[in-house]
Amino acid sequence: MAKKRTIFTCTACGHETGRWLGRCPSCGLYNSFEESVVEKKPADRRGDLRSPVSIGRAKLINQTSSLEEDKFPTHISELDRVLTGGIVPGSLILLGGEPGIGKSTILLQICKNQDFPILYVSGEESPGQIALRAQRLGQFGDNLHLLAQTDIAAIEAEIESIAPALLVIDSIQTMSHPDLTSAPGSVTQVRETAAFFMRLAKERAMATIIVGHVTKDGNIAGPRILEHMVDCVLYFEGERSGGFRIIRAVKNRFGATGEVGIFEMAAQGLAAIANPSEYMLSGRPINAPGSVITCSMEGSRPILAEVQALVAATRAHNPRRVVSGMDYNRVNMLLAVLEKRAHLNLSEADAYINVAGGMKLTEPACDLAAIAAIAASCKNQAVDAQTLIFGEAGLAGEVRAVNNVQRRIDEGAKLGFTAAVVPQANLKGLKRPEGVKVYGAGNVNELIDLIFS
Repeated sequence: MAKKRTIFTCTACGHETGRWLGRCPSCGLYNSFEESVVEKKPADRRGDLRSPVSIGRAKLINQTSSLEEDKFPTHISELDRVLTGGIVPGSLILLGGEPGIGKSTILLQICKNQDFPILYVSGEESPGQIALRAQRLGQFGDNLHLLAQTDIAAIEAEIESIAPALLVIDSIQTMSHPDLTSAPGSVTQVRETAAFFMRLAKERAMATIIVGHVTKDGNIAGPRILEHMVDCVLYFEGERSGGFRIIRAVKNRFGATGEVGIFEMAAQGLAAIANPSEYMLSGRPINAPGSVITCSMEGSRPILAEVQALVAATRAHNPRRVVSGMDYNRVNMLLAVLEKRAHLNLSEADAYINVAGGMKLTEPACDLAAIAAIAASCKNQAVDAQTLIFGEAGLAGEVRAVNNVQRRIDEGAKLGFTAAVVPQANLKGLKRPEGVKVYGAGNVNELIDLIFS
């Protein structure tokens, strides 16, 4: 006989309880609990989503085979770079991104490049809509099967019939479990359906890619446990109106994290960009006040980016601070450092900071580029267009050492940069490429003196 129980789940943090609470004891939010009825059949092990993936004897690690050699490539060079070689059979990959960013497009491109059976399940589009999108990507083989379905029981029946090596779920927020009464997209439904597909992936050694919706903050919607369950989490970044897209790996159990892949949206789908630094700097202004080039390490790859700043006097009581592509709070800290240590009058000026091309710079090594751009705009003087600037700034105005200095300078030398300003502490043991002058800055005042000398 089926057993039913009512549970209440916090929509913010996923905390579960057997009764309704006005305030979540975990995250402190009010009126955040959602009621759902769970029906379980104890005798049916196939429907038990919390059953172990596999049952067996313990093995010595030296006698356990590695999954590295079992990876199959996607034949998309930038995506294979992010996945450290390709997709592992039996892995569960979560792909998130804003609507219209290109998630469905790149999934079809992955399917097009394979020669084994693939099942593409869509809960949002009909097979005709998917086929219409596929027409502009080229000719597909007879191995791709399309299914418009949201019931996981019906999806499992198709999996048993087709036996695919790759399963695509677009998207997890539209899937529903027949034993749950809550609406698709709820915390309970997302968690249980993800656990269901995880079990299928492990039992059948079937690689599975699930698409996740994102919130207005850019995070994947649903319980945070969703990102803990999967083997790999990929984020699609970039502006829909812009020309390029970035895929970033924030979690990868089978390879390195932090790697990025750069793509350009073309008529035939997403095209990999082999030299992203050159692409990012195309069309930049030459000898314009407030324009500075820096080098950011995205995983193991150095990428050059342009940091722009505009400082304009204002009569407003509270000056405006607008930041795009960098952390807002960190830029405010750099403005305070400049005003206190370099004696620049920024409290009576609006400041606008932007990373050209829609790139997001997150590492502290880009601090000096932002400082140089702000100072150049404030003084209305241009920084040499062939100078590369990077380093971390502290609250005392000191310039702190960063990693991978040699790789950053070498990347700049490849693109014709003839000078670099780096932290003073990084000069020891540094090999200067031919034709490149390297200067060290110990504090922000030395930096300003160097870029304007």
